Amino acid sequence: MSAAARPLVEQPPDREPWPVMRGEHPAAALTDHLLAPLWRSSPTWWLLFGLSSLGTLLLLFTVTYTVARGIGVWGNNIPVAWAFAITNFVWWIGIGHAGTFISAFLILLNQRWRGSINRVAEAMTIFALVNAALFPLLHLGRPWFFYWLIPYPATMGVWPNFKSALPWDVAAVTTYFTVSLLFWFLGLVPDLASARDRAPSRLKRLVYGVFAMGWRGSGFQWQRYRVAYVLLAALATPLVISVHSVVSLDFSIAQLPGWHSTIFPPYFVVGAIYSGLAMVFVLLLPLRRAFGLYDIVTEAHLSAMAKLMLAMGLMLAYSYVVEIFMSWYSADFAEQYTYLTARPAGPYAIAYWIMTVLNVVTPQLFWVRRFRTSTRVLFLASIGILVGMWMERFIIIVTSLNRDFLTSSWHIYMPTWVDWGILAGSLGLFGFLFLLFVRFVPSVAISEVKELSIELGRDGAELAGAAGDA
Repeated sequence: MSAAARPLVEQPPDREPWPVMRGEHPAAALTDHLLAPLWRSSPTWWLLFGLSSLGTLLLLFTVTYTVARGIGVWGNNIPVAWAFAITNFVWWIGIGHAGTFISAFLILLNQRWRGSINRVAEAMTIFALVNAALFPLLHLGRPWFFYWLIPYPATMGVWPNFKSALPWDVAAVTTYFTVSLLFWFLGLVPDLASARDRAPSRLKRLVYGVFAMGWRGSGFQWQRYRVAYVLLAALATPLVISVHSVVSLDFSIAQLPGWHSTIFPPYFVVGAIYSGLAMVFVLLLPLRRAFGLYDIVTEAHLSAMAKLMLAMGLMLAYSYVVEIFMSWYSADFAEQYTYLTARPAGPYAIAYWIMTVLNVVTPQLFWVRRFRTSTRVLFLASIGILVGMWMERFIIIVTSLNRDFLTSSWHIYMPTWVDWGILAGSLGLFGFLFLLFVRFVPSVAISEVKELSIELGRDGAELAGAAGDA
């Protein structure tokens, strides 16, 4: 095979590279290969779509039941007023951080290997934020009055209480969602134009043409596109730090033992990127196998992402150690009891140790290159990290609330079937939205991958090396 027709990297022996027709440019063949999932759907996609639809219906049922009966159907009590709803909120917000980190932060650092994975990460961000926004609204008790949190000119004099954490969350999530959506859509425009030009039916050409916004790929358009893309990346990068810092302030402004801590903003940001990278692996690895993207998402890409996840895991472990040390060093009895007794040996000790093992021990596998490039190890480890990070949010919220300063106010929290149903339903909604994305939107940044392959001479070893150097 000539250098011009060589795929980006060598395919596994049981996989054939995308076909290059006689006289066809390899870049055109690559585009057709990456757009192929938009024109047909497999039985596996329909099966997963059906399961996720059932999960979405479960979410609609449990949310409707909650609104109709009130949040008394949850397991919340006094003093555990925050429980599953806020745990899920913080967890989903954290998952959405990796998309902005990979897309915005890495592009400013000129990490070109991001082009193979950024589209999945960006879509994940949007869908995670949709789920995250649901839980504070439900936790209001009367979600139809959500607009009271917005500083609108009300003639009735109803203004939000800016001493409350709720307006902070509204501002942070709204800003983050808006910028992430604009950044995601802008990156899609050249690929939507490619889908428009190759669509097999007139209706699809019309739909993709509308969203392509007249893109023709001229030099003037590319110049404006790159300027806008970098500007949005520069705007989105501070959000990686600011949004989850704002969420962490929901806790750290309180005097409650286990919450009143200045380490929470960086601690939450690190944990957010950590769980987000794990979710990227959970979504990306099945796509890589299903669509034959071995030559796009190489082992070098997997290794680079695993290194990032290892770094975040080490920083998170450091945060755990600092929390325990500072509680001991403070000589505050309530803080010492929370960190040294209630969490490791209290009623939720099993959840605490599961969190510790999954979040601290699991990423240590990635010191070994063999594990960093093993799809099975990466997938199972990522699932474990996601579970561990959910447990972390649960431990922070519930163990700090159920045992505070006064033993007379201690109360055990137990989730109800509605709590579990909403959590499972949110996972179903996330899968539902992501499967629609895979079916109708290019799941790989085609223009960026083609540009990088041309710059590197369409040689797989060079592309893998570019990712490895990152």
